[in-house]
Amino acid sequence: MDVNVAAAAACAIAGLGVGLTASIAFRWSEREQARDRNGRGGRTSRTSRNGAPAELEQEPALPPGVDTVLSVLRSCAIVLGEGDEVVKASSAAYAMGLVRGGKVAVDQMLSLARSTRRDGEIRQIELELTRPGTSARTAEPLAVSVRVAPLGSRLVLVLVEDRTERRRIEAIRRDFVANVSHELKTPVGALSLLSEAVADASDDPEAVQRFAGRMQVEATRLASLVQEIIDLSRVQDDQLKVDPEPVAVDELIAEAIDRCRQTAAAKQIVIAAGGTTDLYLVGNRGQLAAALGNLVENAVNYSPPRTRVAIATRRISSAAALGEADGELIEISVTDQGIGISEKDRERIFERFYRVDPARSRLTGGTGLGLSIVKHVAASHRGTVSVWSVEGQGSTFTLRLPAGQAPAGDPETHAATTLPAPEARS
Repeated sequence: MDVNVAAAAACAIAGLGVGLTASIAFRWSEREQARDRNGRGGRTSRTSRNGAPAELEQEPALPPGVDTVLSVLRSCAIVLGEGDEVVKASSAAYAMGLVRGGKVAVDQMLSLARSTRRDGEIRQIELELTRPGTSARTAEPLAVSVRVAPLGSRLVLVLVEDRTERRRIEAIRRDFVANVSHELKTPVGALSLLSEAVADASDDPEAVQRFAGRMQVEATRLASLVQEIIDLSRVQDDQLKVDPEPVAVDELIAEAIDRCRQTAAAKQIVIAAGGTTDLYLVGNRGQLAAALGNLVENAVNYSPPRTRVAIATRRISSAAALGEADGELIEISVTDQGIGISEKDRERIFERFYRVDPARSRLTGGTGLGLSIVKHVAASHRGTVSVWSVEGQGSTFTLRLPAGQAPAGDPETHAATTLPAPEARS
């Protein structure tokens, strides 16, 4: 009996040893397979919330509420850990190229963050960065403001604000003030000199009359410049003014022709109006009249004598013209047989105070604001303005604006404003 018990005990001990050995071998095999799969000595990997690979070791935790605050900030937000690794970054930070491969891609920002981590001081700097996917030579740089502050004891917060648009607007404002000052100085200086000439020629009636005529010309130029500055200030916010009303296109054309009638007659230029009649727009009548009047006036001023200026109207589909939802647009084209516009100038003619031929503009009394006003009026009425031109052959400016409805219950007035079939008007 004792022999049997001893044999059974020996067998049990042997079985237990074999089981332990097999378990250890199985665990060792699993660990080796995991090491082969991960190549990291047994540590498994995962993907961080920002899309960058990260280890399964404990990341620095963000203070409570910080994640929510960062998600609603307009600025790009980047949170850096103790080893300069990106703990969290907004999608805009990746889009601007500030974070790549889980690291900050801008050396100046990284240096600023390290200094803040070292002494806890809040720092701010203005930088110009290259846009992602563009060349530093040709593309406009990104102007950013970078603010770095400590976040807890181990993290650093980097906030980046894109100031490119603000800087561009400030540059436009500076140029506008400088150009206005220059434009005002010319007629004001001329009036001052002419008034002195009149005083010195008080005994010569012919000279007084000649100088007085020149004073009237300069005074008219000054008044035109001031009025166009006022008009531009009213429409440059790209907002449709209150109380829009139905506006007959035929009336706008008749008013534009009347505005240029004397100048056209002096140069023997024929203004021909035609196309689809009984069209209506919805908007500010004064702004629309100023825009079309500027186009016709430019066509007359920049056309040689004994030529023709044509105004054509038609109704088109907005889906075909603008690629938007189906609707209707009114297209108004003004075509001249003038000097034309070069390709390099066509990209800038709608800028304020830009002139294709400054010397010719002085002769015609142009201010360089007319086409800028046209552009803003078109934008404020949800429309567009475009230009086609060939040097030496002429230009065609085209306004496309959303179509409106004729006012109800006024058939007599509606019929009175209808233009006849295409005809010549001088």
